[in-house]
Amino acid sequence: MLPALVAQRRGWGCLSQFRLLRPRGRCPAGVPLGWAGCHGWRAPGRLGNFSRLLLCNHLPVSPTSQVRVYTSDGQKNSTGAHDSSSSGPEGGVQKTATARDAGSPVSPLLQPPIQVKVKAVLKKREYGPKYMKNNFITGVRAINEFCLKSSDLDQLRKIRRRSPHDDTEAFTVFLRSDVEAKSLEVWGSPEALARERKRRKEAEIEYRENLFRNQKLLKEYKDFLGETKPRSSASAIFLRGPGKVVMVAICINGLNFFFKLLAWVYTGSASMFSEAIHSLADTCNQALLALGISQSVRTPDPSHPYGFTNMRYIASLISGVGIFMMGAGLSWYHGVMGLLHPHPIESLLWAYCILAGSLVSEGATLLVAINEIRRSARAKGLSFYQYVIQVRDPSTNVVLLEDTAAVLGVTLAATCMGLTSLTGNPYYDSLGSLGVGTLLGAVSTFLIYTNTEALLGRSIQPEQLQRLTELLECDPAVRAIHDVKATDMGMSQVRFKAEVDFDGRVVTRSYLEKQDVEQLLQEIQQVKTLEELEVFMLKHGENVIDTLGAEVDRLEKELKQRNPEVRHVDLEIL
Repeated sequence: MLPALVAQRRGWGCLSQFRLLRPRGRCPAGVPLGWAGCHGWRAPGRLGNFSRLLLCNHLPVSPTSQVRVYTSDGQKNSTGAHDSSSSGPEGGVQKTATARDAGSPVSPLLQPPIQVKVKAVLKKREYGPKYMKNNFITGVRAINEFCLKSSDLDQLRKIRRRSPHDDTEAFTVFLRSDVEAKSLEVWGSPEALARERKRRKEAEIEYRENLFRNQKLLKEYKDFLGETKPRSSASAIFLRGPGKVVMVAICINGLNFFFKLLAWVYTGSASMFSEAIHSLADTCNQALLALGISQSVRTPDPSHPYGFTNMRYIASLISGVGIFMMGAGLSWYHGVMGLLHPHPIESLLWAYCILAGSLVSEGATLLVAINEIRRSARAKGLSFYQYVIQVRDPSTNVVLLEDTAAVLGVTLAATCMGLTSLTGNPYYDSLGSLGVGTLLGAVSTFLIYTNTEALLGRSIQPEQLQRLTELLECDPAVRAIHDVKATDMGMSQVRFKAEVDFDGRVVTRSYLEKQDVEQLLQEIQQVKTLEELEVFMLKHGENVIDTLGAEVDRLEKELKQRNPEVRHVDLEIL
Protein backbone atom coordinates (compact mmCIF):
# COMPACT_ATOMS: atom_id res chain seq x y z
CA MET A 1 0.00 0.00 0.00
CA LEU A 2 1.28 3.49 -0.85
CA PRO A 3 1.55 5.95 2.01
CA ALA A 4 -1.08 8.65 2.47
CA LEU A 5 -0.29 12.06 1.14
CA VAL A 6 -1.06 14.58 3.84
CA ALA A 7 -0.84 18.36 3.45
CA GLN A 8 -2.07 20.74 6.09
CA ARG A 9 -1.63 24.50 5.98
CA ARG A 10 -3.32 27.04 8.33
CA GLY A 11 -6.35 25.11 9.33
CA TRP A 12 -7.08 23.46 5.99
CA GLY A 13 -6.64 19.69 5.75
CA CYS A 14 -6.13 17.81 2.54
CA LEU A 15 -5.83 14.07 2.57
CA SER A 16 -5.21 12.06 -0.57
CA GLN A 17 -4.89 8.32 -0.67
CA PHE A 18 -4.15 5.89 -3.46
CA ARG A 19 -4.36 2.20 -2.83
CA LEU A 20 -3.88 -0.94 -4.94
CA LEU A 21 -5.22 -4.20 -3.63
CA ARG A 22 -3.01 -7.25 -3.38
CA PRO A 23 -2.64 -8.79 -6.87
CA ARG A 24 -3.79 -12.29 -7.46
CA GLY A 25 -1.42 -15.03 -8.62
CA ARG A 26 2.32 -14.74 -9.12
CA CYS A 27 4.29 -11.61 -9.91
CA PRO A 28 7.74 -11.34 -11.38
CA ALA A 29 10.54 -11.66 -8.92
CA GLY A 30 12.26 -8.53 -7.78
CA VAL A 31 9.28 -6.34 -8.35
CA PRO A 32 7.85 -4.84 -5.19
CA LEU A 33 4.38 -5.84 -4.18
CA GLY A 34 1.86 -3.40 -5.56
CA TRP A 35 4.08 -2.28 -8.45
CA ALA A 36 4.30 -5.57 -10.33
CA GLY A 37 3.43 -5.62 -13.98
CA CYS A 38 1.40 -8.84 -13.95
CA HIS A 39 -0.38 -10.16 -17.00
CA GLY A 40 -4.16 -10.16 -17.20
CA TRP A 41 -6.86 -8.31 -15.22
CA ARG A 42 -6.41 -7.92 -11.53
CA ALA A 43 -8.31 -6.28 -8.63
CA PRO A 44 -9.56 -2.73 -9.12
CA GLY A 45 -7.50 0.26 -8.04
CA ARG A 46 -9.19 3.18 -6.22
CA LEU A 47 -8.24 6.83 -6.39
CA GLY A 48 -10.37 8.77 -3.95
CA ASN A 49 -13.99 8.05 -5.00
CA PHE A 50 -13.06 6.83 -8.49
CA SER A 51 -12.86 3.06 -9.16
CA ARG A 52 -11.37 1.67 -12.33
CA LEU A 53 -10.20 -1.72 -13.67
CA LEU A 54 -6.45 -1.51 -14.09
CA LEU A 55 -4.57 -3.58 -16.69
CA CYS A 56 -1.56 -5.15 -15.02
CA ASN A 57 0.69 -4.83 -18.09
CA HIS A 58 3.58 -2.75 -16.83
CA LEU A 59 1.23 -0.07 -15.43
CA PRO A 60 3.37 2.74 -14.01
CA VAL A 61 2.17 4.94 -11.18
CA SER A 62 3.40 8.50 -10.80
CA PRO A 63 3.04 10.20 -7.44
CA THR A 64 1.51 13.67 -7.11
CA SER A 65 4.13 16.31 -7.71
CA GLN A 66 2.43 19.35 -6.15
CA VAL A 67 -0.51 20.20 -3.88
CA ARG A 68 -2.04 23.70 -3.79
CA VAL A 69 -3.66 24.76 -0.55
CA TYR A 70 -6.11 27.70 -0.38
CA THR A 71 -6.65 29.37 2.94
CA SER A 72 -9.32 31.77 4.17
CA ASP A 73 -6.86 34.66 3.99
CA GLY A 74 -6.57 34.33 0.23
CA GLN A 75 -2.97 32.86 0.17
CA LYS A 76 -1.88 29.87 -1.92
CA ASN A 77 0.89 27.44 -0.91
CA SER A 78 2.74 24.84 -3.02
CA THR A 79 4.42 21.82 -1.50
CA GLY A 80 6.12 18.69 -2.77
CA ALA A 81 4.73 15.20 -2.60
CA HIS A 82 6.28 14.59 0.83
CA ASP A 83 8.91 16.11 3.04
CA SER A 84 12.42 14.80 2.53
CA SER A 85 12.44 13.76 6.13
CA SER A 86 10.08 10.85 5.46
CA SER A 87 11.58 7.62 6.71
CA GLY A 88 10.66 3.98 7.09
CA PRO A 89 10.01 1.19 4.69
CA GLU A 90 7.13 2.94 3.03
CA GLY A 91 9.39 5.87 2.23
CA GLY A 92 11.90 3.52 0.65
CA VAL A 93 9.24 1.95 -1.53
CA GLN A 94 8.15 5.39 -2.70
CA LYS A 95 11.70 6.41 -3.66
CA THR A 96 12.24 3.15 -5.53
CA ALA A 97 9.05 3.59 -7.51
CA THR A 98 9.90 7.16 -8.37
CA ALA A 99 13.36 6.19 -9.65
CA ARG A 100 11.97 3.27 -11.67
CA ASP A 101 9.28 5.26 -13.37
CA ALA A 102 11.18 8.47 -13.92
CA GLY A 103 11.47 7.89 -17.67
CA SER A 104 8.08 6.27 -18.19
CA PRO A 105 5.18 8.22 -19.70
CA VAL A 106 2.23 9.19 -17.43
CA SER A 107 -0.80 6.97 -17.85
CA PRO A 108 -3.90 8.68 -19.24
CA LEU A 109 -5.93 7.00 -16.49
CA LEU A 110 -4.38 9.28 -13.85
CA GLN A 111 -6.12 12.69 -13.82
CA PRO A 112 -4.44 15.91 -12.62
CA PRO A 113 -5.40 17.03 -9.08
CA ILE A 114 -8.82 18.77 -8.84
CA GLN A 115 -8.54 22.43 -7.82
CA VAL A 116 -11.36 23.59 -5.53
CA LYS A 117 -12.09 27.30 -5.24
CA VAL A 118 -12.89 28.29 -1.67
CA LYS A 119 -14.99 31.40 -0.89
CA ALA A 120 -14.04 33.49 2.09
CA VAL A 121 -17.11 33.98 4.28
CA LEU A 122 -17.42 35.96 7.50
CA LYS A 123 -18.24 33.90 10.53
CA LYS A 124 -21.88 34.23 11.57
CA ARG A 125 -22.31 36.00 14.86
CA GLU A 126 -24.74 34.76 17.46
CA TYR A 127 -26.31 37.83 19.08
CA GLY A 128 -28.68 36.05 21.43
CA PRO A 129 -32.36 36.77 22.13
CA LYS A 130 -31.69 40.01 24.08
CA TYR A 131 -28.89 41.76 22.22
CA MET A 132 -29.07 45.47 23.04
CA LYS A 133 -25.45 46.65 22.94
CA ASN A 134 -26.04 48.71 19.80
CA ASN A 135 -29.40 50.13 20.95
CA PHE A 136 -29.75 53.89 21.27
CA ILE A 137 -31.50 55.64 24.14
CA THR A 138 -32.44 59.29 24.58
CA GLY A 139 -31.21 61.41 27.45
CA VAL A 140 -34.65 61.65 29.07
CA ARG A 141 -35.07 57.88 29.10
CA ALA A 142 -31.52 57.40 30.41
CA ILE A 143 -32.23 59.74 33.32
CA ASN A 144 -35.64 58.28 34.15
CA GLU A 145 -34.99 54.57 33.62
CA PHE A 146 -31.43 54.36 35.01
CA CYS A 147 -31.76 56.99 37.76
CA LEU A 148 -28.96 59.20 36.44
CA LYS A 149 -28.34 62.92 36.38
CA SER A 150 -27.73 65.07 33.34
CA SER A 151 -24.14 65.57 34.46
CA ASP A 152 -23.59 61.79 34.38
CA LEU A 153 -24.32 61.75 30.67
CA ASP A 154 -21.73 64.41 29.76
CA GLN A 155 -18.88 61.89 29.80
CA LEU A 156 -20.65 59.34 27.57
CA ARG A 157 -20.39 59.03 23.80
CA LYS A 158 -22.93 61.22 22.03
CA ILE A 159 -24.45 60.29 18.68
CA ARG A 160 -26.55 62.56 16.46
CA ARG A 161 -29.54 60.79 14.95
CA ARG A 162 -32.35 61.93 12.67
CA SER A 163 -35.67 62.71 14.30
CA PRO A 164 -38.75 60.62 13.42
CA HIS A 165 -40.90 63.77 13.61
CA ASP A 166 -41.25 66.31 10.82
CA ASP A 167 -41.01 69.41 13.00
CA THR A 168 -37.98 68.30 15.03
CA GLU A 169 -34.32 68.47 14.05
CA ALA A 170 -31.71 65.78 14.68
CA PHE A 171 -31.25 64.97 18.36
CA THR A 172 -28.56 63.43 20.55
CA VAL A 173 -28.76 59.81 21.72
CA PHE A 174 -26.50 57.53 23.76
CA LEU A 175 -25.54 53.89 23.49
CA ARG A 176 -27.61 51.81 25.87
CA SER A 177 -24.56 49.77 26.86
CA ASP A 178 -22.75 52.96 27.92
CA VAL A 179 -25.73 54.12 29.96
CA GLU A 180 -26.03 50.75 31.69
CA ALA A 181 -22.34 50.75 32.53
CA LYS A 182 -22.61 54.31 33.86
CA SER A 183 -25.59 53.43 36.03
CA LEU A 184 -23.69 50.52 37.56
CA GLU A 185 -20.76 52.85 38.18
CA VAL A 186 -23.00 55.39 39.91
CA TRP A 187 -25.12 52.98 41.99
CA GLY A 188 -22.54 50.25 42.51
CA SER A 189 -24.68 47.18 41.79
CA PRO A 190 -27.89 46.14 39.99
CA GLU A 191 -29.57 45.58 43.37
CA ALA A 192 -28.93 49.17 44.44
CA LEU A 193 -30.28 50.42 41.10
CA ALA A 194 -33.42 48.31 41.54
CA ARG A 195 -33.97 49.73 45.03
CA GLU A 196 -33.64 53.29 43.71
CA ARG A 197 -36.12 52.56 40.92
CA LYS A 198 -38.59 51.20 43.44
CA ARG A 199 -38.18 54.25 45.67
CA ARG A 200 -38.76 56.63 42.78
CA LYS A 201 -41.81 54.66 41.66
CA GLU A 202 -43.34 54.97 45.10
CA ALA A 203 -42.57 58.71 45.14
CA GLU A 204 -44.26 59.11 41.73
CA ILE A 205 -47.39 57.31 42.96
CA GLU A 206 -47.51 59.53 46.03
CA TYR A 207 -47.11 62.62 43.84
CA ARG A 208 -50.02 61.59 41.64
CA GLU A 209 -52.22 60.97 44.67
CA ASN A 210 -51.38 64.41 46.05
CA LEU A 211 -52.04 65.97 42.65
CA PHE A 212 -55.45 64.32 42.46
CA ARG A 213 -56.25 65.47 45.99
CA ASN A 214 -55.22 69.04 45.19
CA GLN A 215 -57.30 69.08 42.03
CA LYS A 216 -60.29 67.86 44.00
CA LEU A 217 -59.81 70.58 46.62
CA LEU A 218 -59.46 73.19 43.89
CA LYS A 219 -62.71 72.03 42.29
CA GLU A 220 -64.53 72.24 45.64
CA TYR A 221 -63.11 75.73 46.15
CA LYS A 222 -64.36 76.84 42.74
CA ASP A 223 -67.80 75.35 43.38
CA PHE A 224 -68.03 77.17 46.70
CA LEU A 225 -66.65 80.58 45.75
CA GLY A 226 -67.50 80.57 42.07
CA GLU A 227 -65.44 80.27 38.92
CA THR A 228 -63.18 83.29 38.71
CA LYS A 229 -61.09 82.03 35.83
CA PRO A 230 -61.98 83.40 32.36
CA ARG A 231 -64.14 81.17 30.22
CA SER A 232 -62.09 78.50 28.47
CA SER A 233 -61.89 78.16 24.73
CA ALA A 234 -63.68 74.78 24.93
CA SER A 235 -67.01 76.59 25.31
CA ALA A 236 -66.44 78.29 21.95
CA ILE A 237 -67.38 75.06 20.15
CA PHE A 238 -71.02 75.69 21.12
CA LEU A 239 -71.03 79.06 19.36
CA ARG A 240 -70.51 77.71 15.86
CA GLY A 241 -70.94 74.58 13.76
CA PRO A 242 -72.52 71.43 15.22
CA GLY A 243 -72.27 72.78 18.77
CA LYS A 244 -74.45 75.77 17.86
CA VAL A 245 -77.06 73.51 16.20
CA VAL A 246 -77.22 71.26 19.29
CA MET A 247 -77.61 74.16 21.72
CA VAL A 248 -80.43 75.71 19.66
CA ALA A 249 -82.18 72.34 19.53
CA ILE A 250 -81.86 71.87 23.32
CA CYS A 251 -83.51 75.22 24.02
CA ILE A 252 -86.37 74.79 21.55
CA ASN A 253 -87.13 71.16 22.44
CA GLY A 254 -87.11 71.99 26.14
CA LEU A 255 -89.77 74.67 25.62
CA ASN A 256 -91.77 72.34 23.39
CA PHE A 257 -91.77 69.63 26.03
CA PHE A 258 -93.04 72.02 28.67
CA PHE A 259 -95.96 73.30 26.57
CA LYS A 260 -96.87 69.86 25.18
CA LEU A 261 -96.96 68.47 28.69
CA LEU A 262 -99.41 71.19 29.73
CA ALA A 263 -101.57 70.44 26.68
CA TRP A 264 -101.65 66.71 27.50
CA VAL A 265 -102.64 67.43 31.12
CA TYR A 266 -105.43 69.71 29.89
CA THR A 267 -106.77 67.49 27.07
CA GLY A 268 -105.70 63.94 27.96
CA SER A 269 -104.88 63.25 24.29
CA ALA A 270 -102.72 60.19 23.62
CA SER A 271 -101.14 61.88 20.59
CA MET A 272 -100.27 64.92 22.68
CA PHE A 273 -98.71 62.66 25.32
CA SER A 274 -96.61 61.02 22.61
CA GLU A 275 -95.47 64.43 21.38
CA ALA A 276 -94.56 65.50 24.90
CA ILE A 277 -92.52 62.32 25.39
CA HIS A 278 -90.96 62.90 21.97
CA SER A 279 -89.83 66.41 22.92
CA LEU A 280 -88.48 65.15 26.26
CA ALA A 281 -86.49 62.42 24.50
CA ASP A 282 -85.12 64.96 22.02
CA THR A 283 -84.06 67.31 24.82
CA CYS A 284 -82.26 64.56 26.78
CA ASN A 285 -80.57 63.15 23.71
CA GLN A 286 -79.35 66.54 22.54
CA ALA A 287 -77.96 67.25 26.01
CA LEU A 288 -76.07 63.97 25.65
CA LEU A 289 -74.81 65.14 22.25
CA ALA A 290 -73.53 68.35 23.81
CA LEU A 291 -71.59 66.28 26.34
CA GLY A 292 -70.11 64.19 23.53
CA ILE A 293 -69.06 67.30 21.61
CA SER A 294 -67.33 68.77 24.66
CA GLN A 295 -65.46 65.49 25.30
CA SER A 296 -64.42 65.02 21.67
CA VAL A 297 -62.22 68.14 21.65
CA ARG A 298 -60.04 66.94 24.51
CA THR A 299 -56.31 66.80 23.87
CA PRO A 300 -54.91 63.28 23.21
CA ASP A 301 -53.04 61.76 26.12
CA PRO A 302 -50.85 58.65 26.54
CA SER A 303 -53.91 56.56 27.37
CA HIS A 304 -55.76 57.76 24.23
CA PRO A 305 -53.07 58.61 21.65
CA TYR A 306 -55.57 59.05 18.81
CA GLY A 307 -57.78 61.49 20.70
CA PHE A 308 -61.43 61.44 21.74
CA THR A 309 -63.20 62.16 18.45
CA ASN A 310 -65.25 58.97 18.76
CA MET A 311 -67.08 60.44 21.75
CA ARG A 312 -69.49 62.09 19.31
CA TYR A 313 -70.36 58.73 17.79
CA ILE A 314 -70.74 57.16 21.23
CA ALA A 315 -73.09 59.96 22.31
CA SER A 316 -75.09 59.64 19.09
CA LEU A 317 -75.34 55.87 19.56
CA ILE A 318 -76.65 56.28 23.11
CA SER A 319 -79.02 58.95 21.81
CA GLY A 320 -80.42 56.53 19.24
CA VAL A 321 -80.97 53.89 21.93
CA GLY A 322 -82.66 56.51 24.12
CA ILE A 323 -85.01 57.54 21.31
CA PHE A 324 -85.96 53.91 20.74
CA MET A 325 -86.52 53.06 24.40
CA MET A 326 -87.98 56.31 25.70
CA GLY A 327 -89.65 57.86 22.67
CA ALA A 328 -90.83 54.93 20.59
CA GLY A 329 -91.48 52.62 23.54
CA LEU A 330 -93.64 55.01 25.52
CA SER A 331 -95.52 56.16 22.40
CA TRP A 332 -96.36 52.58 21.47
CA TYR A 333 -97.38 51.81 25.03
CA HIS A 334 -99.69 54.83 25.27
CA GLY A 335 -101.20 54.12 21.84
CA VAL A 336 -101.95 50.49 22.73
CA MET A 337 -103.50 51.53 26.05
CA GLY A 338 -105.69 54.06 24.19
CA LEU A 339 -106.91 51.33 21.88
CA LEU A 340 -107.66 48.98 24.76
CA HIS A 341 -109.18 51.59 27.06
CA PRO A 342 -110.50 54.48 24.96
CA HIS A 343 -111.76 57.58 26.73
CA PRO A 344 -113.32 60.82 25.44
CA ILE A 345 -111.01 63.78 24.70
CA GLU A 346 -111.61 67.29 26.04
CA SER A 347 -111.39 70.47 23.96
CA LEU A 348 -108.44 70.34 21.54
CA LEU A 349 -108.18 74.07 20.87
CA TRP A 350 -105.17 74.60 23.12
CA ALA A 351 -103.61 71.43 21.78
CA TYR A 352 -103.86 72.74 18.24
CA CYS A 353 -102.24 76.01 19.25
CA ILE A 354 -99.36 74.26 20.99
CA LEU A 355 -98.86 71.91 18.04
CA ALA A 356 -98.74 74.88 15.67
CA GLY A 357 -96.11 76.54 17.83
CA SER A 358 -94.13 73.29 17.99
CA LEU A 359 -94.30 72.96 14.22
CA VAL A 360 -92.82 76.44 13.77
CA SER A 361 -90.07 75.94 16.37
CA GLU A 362 -89.14 72.44 15.20
CA GLY A 363 -89.11 73.69 11.61
CA ALA A 364 -86.72 76.49 12.58
CA THR A 365 -84.35 74.02 14.23
CA LEU A 366 -84.60 71.76 11.19
CA LEU A 367 -83.60 74.65 8.90
CA VAL A 368 -80.58 75.41 11.08
CA ALA A 369 -79.46 71.77 10.89
CA ILE A 370 -80.03 71.64 7.10
CA ASN A 371 -77.98 74.81 6.52
CA GLU A 372 -75.12 73.50 8.66
CA ILE A 373 -75.03 70.18 6.80
CA ARG A 374 -75.11 71.91 3.42
CA ARG A 375 -72.22 74.15 4.38
CA SER A 376 -70.13 71.23 5.70
CA ALA A 377 -70.96 69.03 2.69
CA ARG A 378 -69.96 71.81 0.30
CA ALA A 379 -66.63 72.18 2.11
CA LYS A 380 -65.96 68.43 1.77
CA GLY A 381 -67.08 68.28 -1.86
CA LEU A 382 -69.97 65.93 -1.09
CA SER A 383 -73.67 66.06 -1.75
CA PHE A 384 -76.19 66.54 1.03
CA TYR A 385 -77.28 62.89 0.85
CA GLN A 386 -73.70 61.53 0.89
CA TYR A 387 -72.80 63.67 3.88
CA VAL A 388 -75.74 62.34 5.88
CA ILE A 389 -75.30 58.68 4.88
CA GLN A 390 -71.55 58.68 5.59
CA VAL A 391 -72.17 60.21 9.04
CA ARG A 392 -69.49 62.87 8.65
CA ASP A 393 -70.92 64.75 11.63
CA PRO A 394 -73.02 62.52 13.91
CA SER A 395 -74.21 65.34 16.17
CA THR A 396 -75.73 67.36 13.33
CA ASN A 397 -77.20 64.18 11.85
CA VAL A 398 -79.01 63.41 15.08
CA VAL A 399 -80.48 66.92 15.25
CA LEU A 400 -81.51 66.72 11.59
CA LEU A 401 -83.27 63.36 11.96
CA GLU A 402 -84.87 64.21 15.29
CA ASP A 403 -86.27 67.51 13.99
CA THR A 404 -87.47 65.83 10.79
CA ALA A 405 -89.25 63.22 12.89
CA ALA A 406 -90.62 66.00 15.11
CA VAL A 407 -92.10 67.93 12.18
CA LEU A 408 -93.63 64.78 10.73
CA GLY A 409 -94.82 63.70 14.16
CA VAL A 410 -96.51 67.04 14.83
CA THR A 411 -98.23 66.86 11.46
CA LEU A 412 -99.35 63.26 12.10
CA ALA A 413 -100.56 64.05 15.62
CA ALA A 414 -102.51 67.10 14.44
CA THR A 415 -104.14 65.06 11.67
CA CYS A 416 -105.20 62.25 14.00
CA MET A 417 -106.47 64.69 16.60
CA GLY A 418 -108.48 66.47 13.89
CA LEU A 419 -110.06 63.21 12.81
CA THR A 420 -110.96 62.49 16.42
CA SER A 421 -112.56 65.93 16.74
CA LEU A 422 -114.58 65.48 13.55
CA THR A 423 -115.73 61.90 14.16
CA GLY A 424 -115.65 61.73 17.95
CA ASN A 425 -113.79 58.41 17.68
CA PRO A 426 -110.78 58.29 20.10
CA TYR A 427 -109.21 55.43 18.15
CA TYR A 428 -107.76 57.87 15.60
CA ASP A 429 -105.86 59.61 18.36
CA SER A 430 -104.45 56.28 19.56
CA LEU A 431 -103.44 55.41 16.02
CA GLY A 432 -101.63 58.75 15.83
CA SER A 433 -99.65 57.79 18.96
CA LEU A 434 -98.68 54.49 17.36
CA GLY A 435 -97.64 56.33 14.17
CA VAL A 436 -95.40 58.72 16.10
CA GLY A 437 -93.83 55.75 17.93
CA THR A 438 -93.16 53.98 14.63
CA LEU A 439 -91.53 57.12 13.22
CA LEU A 440 -89.26 57.43 16.26
CA GLY A 441 -88.39 53.75 16.03
CA ALA A 442 -87.27 54.16 12.39
CA VAL A 443 -85.10 57.20 13.27
CA SER A 444 -83.51 55.43 16.24
CA THR A 445 -82.76 52.33 14.15
CA PHE A 446 -80.97 54.44 11.54
CA LEU A 447 -78.92 56.25 14.20
CA ILE A 448 -77.92 53.01 15.93
CA TYR A 449 -76.87 51.37 12.65
CA THR A 450 -74.84 54.29 11.23
CA ASN A 451 -73.02 55.12 14.47
CA THR A 452 -72.21 51.47 15.12
CA GLU A 453 -70.68 51.22 11.66
CA ALA A 454 -68.61 54.33 12.33
CA LEU A 455 -67.35 53.03 15.68
CA LEU A 456 -66.35 49.68 14.15
CA GLY A 457 -63.90 51.48 11.83
CA ARG A 458 -65.19 51.33 8.28
CA SER A 459 -63.04 51.93 5.22
CA ILE A 460 -62.97 55.19 3.33
CA GLN A 461 -64.51 55.61 -0.11
CA PRO A 462 -62.84 53.59 -2.93
CA GLU A 463 -62.06 56.75 -4.94
CA GLN A 464 -60.21 58.30 -2.02
CA LEU A 465 -58.34 55.06 -1.31
CA GLN A 466 -57.31 54.81 -4.97
CA ARG A 467 -55.95 58.35 -4.87
CA LEU A 468 -53.79 57.57 -1.85
CA THR A 469 -52.55 54.33 -3.42
CA GLU A 470 -51.57 56.02 -6.69
CA LEU A 471 -49.63 58.66 -4.80
CA LEU A 472 -47.43 55.95 -3.27
CA GLU A 473 -47.07 53.83 -6.39
CA CYS A 474 -45.95 56.80 -8.50
CA ASP A 475 -42.98 57.46 -6.22
CA PRO A 476 -39.62 56.24 -7.69
CA ALA A 477 -38.48 54.73 -4.39
CA VAL A 478 -41.55 52.48 -4.12
CA ARG A 479 -41.55 49.20 -6.03
CA ALA A 480 -44.92 47.89 -4.84
CA ILE A 481 -47.42 48.30 -2.00
CA HIS A 482 -49.42 45.58 -0.28
CA ASP A 483 -52.10 45.21 2.38
CA VAL A 484 -53.46 48.75 2.08
CA LYS A 485 -55.96 49.78 4.77
CA ALA A 486 -57.55 53.19 5.23
CA THR A 487 -59.95 53.58 8.16
CA ASP A 488 -62.34 56.46 8.73
CA MET A 489 -61.79 57.47 12.35
CA GLY A 490 -64.65 59.94 12.30
CA MET A 491 -64.86 63.71 12.07
CA SER A 492 -63.00 63.75 8.74
CA GLN A 493 -59.95 61.96 10.16
CA VAL A 494 -58.41 59.03 8.28
CA ARG A 495 -55.82 56.50 9.41
CA PHE A 496 -53.79 55.03 6.53
CA LYS A 497 -51.71 51.85 6.69
CA ALA A 498 -49.74 50.05 3.96
CA GLU A 499 -46.82 47.63 3.53
CA VAL A 500 -44.29 49.18 1.15
CA ASP A 501 -41.69 47.32 -0.92
CA PHE A 502 -38.91 49.87 -1.48
CA ASP A 503 -36.49 49.78 -4.42
CA GLY A 504 -33.12 49.28 -2.71
CA ARG A 505 -31.16 50.64 -5.68
CA VAL A 506 -33.08 53.92 -5.69
CA VAL A 507 -32.62 54.30 -1.94
CA THR A 508 -28.90 53.53 -2.21
CA ARG A 509 -28.53 55.99 -5.09
CA SER A 510 -30.26 58.62 -2.96
CA TYR A 511 -27.68 57.97 -0.27
CA LEU A 512 -24.75 58.15 -2.71
CA GLU A 513 -25.96 61.48 -4.07
CA LYS A 514 -25.37 62.99 -0.64
CA GLN A 515 -21.84 61.56 -0.27
CA ASP A 516 -18.41 62.63 -1.51
CA VAL A 517 -17.85 60.00 -4.21
CA GLU A 518 -14.07 60.54 -4.41
CA GLN A 519 -13.68 60.04 -0.68
CA LEU A 520 -15.90 56.96 -0.85
CA LEU A 521 -13.73 55.55 -3.66
CA GLN A 522 -10.60 56.08 -1.56
CA GLU A 523 -12.21 54.19 1.33
CA ILE A 524 -13.00 51.30 -1.01
CA GLN A 525 -9.42 51.17 -2.31
CA GLN A 526 -8.06 51.01 1.24
CA VAL A 527 -10.06 47.87 2.00
CA LYS A 528 -7.55 44.96 2.02
CA THR A 529 -8.77 42.49 4.64
CA LEU A 530 -12.05 41.01 5.74
CA GLU A 531 -11.99 43.09 8.91
CA GLU A 532 -11.67 46.34 6.96
CA LEU A 533 -14.45 45.21 4.63
CA GLU A 534 -16.72 44.53 7.60
CA VAL A 535 -16.06 47.98 9.09
CA PHE A 536 -16.74 49.64 5.74
CA MET A 537 -20.02 47.78 5.19
CA LEU A 538 -21.28 48.38 8.73
CA LYS A 539 -20.61 52.09 8.48
CA HIS A 540 -22.34 52.69 5.17
CA GLY A 541 -25.02 50.04 5.74
CA GLU A 542 -26.27 51.93 8.79
CA ASN A 543 -26.33 55.14 6.78
CA VAL A 544 -28.36 53.45 4.03
CA ILE A 545 -30.90 52.32 6.64
CA ASP A 546 -31.14 55.91 7.89
CA THR A 547 -31.77 57.01 4.30
CA LEU A 548 -34.56 54.45 4.06
CA GLY A 549 -36.12 55.86 7.22
CA ALA A 550 -35.91 59.35 5.74
CA GLU A 551 -37.74 58.11 2.64
CA VAL A 552 -40.52 56.74 4.84
CA ASP A 553 -40.81 60.11 6.61
CA ARG A 554 -40.95 61.91 3.26
CA LEU A 555 -43.75 59.70 1.96
CA GLU A 556 -45.79 60.14 5.14
CA LYS A 557 -45.38 63.90 4.96
CA GLU A 558 -46.48 64.02 1.31
CA LEU A 559 -49.56 61.92 2.08
CA LYS A 560 -50.62 64.31 4.84
CA GLN A 561 -49.92 67.44 2.82
CA ARG A 562 -51.89 66.34 -0.25
CA ASN A 563 -54.70 64.78 1.80
CA PRO A 564 -55.41 66.89 4.91
CA GLU A 565 -57.97 64.38 6.17
CA VAL A 566 -55.18 61.80 6.63
CA ARG A 567 -54.01 62.34 10.21
CA HIS A 568 -52.15 59.08 10.96
CA VAL A 569 -49.93 57.22 8.47
CA ASP A 570 -48.32 53.83 9.20
CA LEU A 571 -45.94 52.59 6.48
CA GLU A 572 -44.39 49.16 7.09
CA ILE A 573 -41.21 48.26 5.21
CA LEU A 574 -41.14 44.88 3.45
